[in-house]
Amino acid sequence: MEPKEKAALLPEKPGVYLFRDAGGRVIYVGKARLLRNRVRSYFLESRWIDAKTGSLAREIAELETMVVDNEREALALEHNLIKQHLPKFNVVLRDDKTYPYIKFTAAEKYPRVYFTRRIRKDGSLYFGPYFPAGLARRILHFVHKRFLVPSCTVDLTRTHPRPCLQCYIHRCSGPCVVGLTNEERYAEAAHDVKMLLEGRRHDLIKSLEERMATAAEKELYEQAASYRDLLRTLEDIEERQRIAAAQGDDTDVLAYHAEPPLVAANLFHLRGGQVVDRREFYWEDLDAFDAKEFVPSLLKQLYLEAEYLPKAIHVPEEFEDREILEEMLTERAGHRVEIFTPQRGQKRAILDLVRNNAAHSFEQRFRVMKPTSKAIGEALQNALNLVEEPERIECFDISHIQGSDTVASMVVWEKGRMRKSDYRKFIVRGAENNGGGAGNGDSPLQVYRQNDDFASMREVVTRRYKRLQEEKKPMPGLILIDGGIAQLHAAAEALESLGIINQALASIAKKEEILYVYGQENEPIVLQRHSPVLHLIQRIRDETHRFAVTFHRLRRGRRQTKSALEGIPGIGEKTARKLLKEFGSVTNVQRAGVDRLSELIPRGRAEKVLAELAKLQEQL
Repeated sequence: MEPKEKAALLPEKPGVYLFRDAGGRVIYVGKARLLRNRVRSYFLESRWIDAKTGSLAREIAELETMVVDNEREALALEHNLIKQHLPKFNVVLRDDKTYPYIKFTAAEKYPRVYFTRRIRKDGSLYFGPYFPAGLARRILHFVHKRFLVPSCTVDLTRTHPRPCLQCYIHRCSGPCVVGLTNEERYAEAAHDVKMLLEGRRHDLIKSLEERMATAAEKELYEQAASYRDLLRTLEDIEERQRIAAAQGDDTDVLAYHAEPPLVAANLFHLRGGQVVDRREFYWEDLDAFDAKEFVPSLLKQLYLEAEYLPKAIHVPEEFEDREILEEMLTERAGHRVEIFTPQRGQKRAILDLVRNNAAHSFEQRFRVMKPTSKAIGEALQNALNLVEEPERIECFDISHIQGSDTVASMVVWEKGRMRKSDYRKFIVRGAENNGGGAGNGDSPLQVYRQNDDFASMREVVTRRYKRLQEEKKPMPGLILIDGGIAQLHAAAEALESLGIINQALASIAKKEEILYVYGQENEPIVLQRHSPVLHLIQRIRDETHRFAVTFHRLRRGRRQTKSALEGIPGIGEKTARKLLKEFGSVTNVQRAGVDRLSELIPRGRAEKVLAELAKLQEQL
């Protein structure tokens, strides 16, 4: 039965419908109060004037529907199916910057805290969201400095000979090294951090007061003073929180700028009447942009599963599901959530401000305006989930042909520009192969080449940072590896062999342009093709590759030129050097002719040289 005929037989009940193309892929998911009326409308030729409906209708090969009891169930089911199938005709949320949270690894023996924008079911506790994102980082800095609970990628299931820099600057108690702390002391600090993040500041303050009094009674005055300083900081934070809470309700404001297929949207977070943070969203393929569908689709994906919901959401236009969505969000939040379309006054002025910012975001992303080095550094920190903003990036690449003439390059990006004076070349000496791997289907040559790449990467990274240690120079903010997870781990092994732990390290896979951050390999990062962060990383990677290939070609050319003469029977190194010194190149030797060569070497040998070079040229 054709989809059009099937649509005419649908019930007049609430439900969800899925359109599939000839290949069986879901291309659109929608909800309806009356399934028959809504679905049949897609097959009316009068509606095909609309670009989206016309394009969609021409691709529909199969229709599937699900009947539910009411519109709320339909809306929830629609949301889940869009997440599952990611249909090309639906507005699918794409975001370079999600909500900021603090992750507390409660399941670890030594719990740690991390800044993150992804919530996973991994046994950890997540606190947030925090606005602005800088607030989460300030809290983490406070946790590191006052409680000495770290954010690091160090393997704490085993001990290390010495701690990382964070311990030396008193931002970590050093659980990775025996004797620097003990389980009881660390557990107490971790429990305090958990109470802080849970918002139980009153309980934490009371506990600290008791510990301060106990320390004073035992005449442990230095310990009592540290508790006192911590108490003062916490009381100051508590006071500022009370002031902010009294200033006004939370409001989110959404607006967009569209020039299909390109769309940019901004979401501003207002707290206490002040703009504290914003999120930016971009789409590159919304050929059939529909404003009436865009706003509700975006709101559903933003808020139906959000951990935190504001009391008011301002949007640029009314939409059909507003009341149902309000009811569902109110139920989730435990307080009234209202969705407005302001028409005048201060609220309308703020909405216009957000719309102007969306237009500015559109210009920056799609008109290719060059961002400042500060902006790109912050974006890089957020995209890769780094503890600190990297001011200097050192990138490595290996170059060879079937394992011969293996060389490596290192290029440097620092404070917004390539620093060519700091570029380095490496002749790979042939480090012992300690690992790597290949798939079962790989040939022996492929296995050799893969393992050689990993061993080469270990060698080069070891040599680079061993020298930095000897010269007592600082490490870069980020080490970038041209390659996948295996190359990333090879570099990590090299750093660990030098006792360098908790170093920001990432790699970019050549073909897929997927980013892997060491310690977060199970969460690969895929950036949009217009992302300034991706452009920066590609620029650094491509420069590293260019530098490595240029050096490799130079060495290979020199070797081939020399070996072309030395490979001729009867011509040794001394004679080859004599000819190259006189004529400059193998090509000029060929052009010189027998008579000219006979002035330097015996005629018989000169004839042999020219004959062998002619054979070599034919083979090439």
